[in-house]
Amino acid sequence: MRSLNSMLDEYALSHQNPFNKTIHKFCVPTIMFSMLGLLWLIPAPKLMGEFNWATIVTIFVMLYYLALSRKYFIFMIPVIGSMYVGNHFLAQTNYLISASIIVFIISWVFQFWGHKVEGKKPSFAKDLLFLLIGPIWVVKAVFKIND
Repeated sequence: MRSLNSMLDEYALSHQNPFNKTIHKFCVPTIMFSMLGLLWLIPAPKLMGEFNWATIVTIFVMLYYLALSRKYFIFMIPVIGSMYVGNHFLAQTNYLISASIIVFIISWVFQFWGHKVEGKKPSFAKDLLFLLIGPIWVVKAVFKIND
């Protein structure tokens, strides 16, 4: 497994333009939020009890973050936790599906616009794991974490 620092460095190579960086700081979290919402909507087998697919995927993502870095794992707990709570609230309404789809599409449009301005392909085009590295990159930038 590659180190988190090497993946963050590689991710940063295609995120140098200030416009693209700003777009990612907003759109990476909204994509993650909407993905959790979409996963929430997938019917779960009865044997999963109160768990849903968003819960299962979140557990595996958090285990991956823990394997990469305890520090970023701890930072991601409130980030993903707040997304989970937001989706739980939306699930109590009739807006989860429409909100998740609309936010997902709009966020990806902006992401691709940012990469067009940057002039570089998104990192996940090379390796899908970068879809999980993006949120850590945002947390590192927003909270100004130095390694």
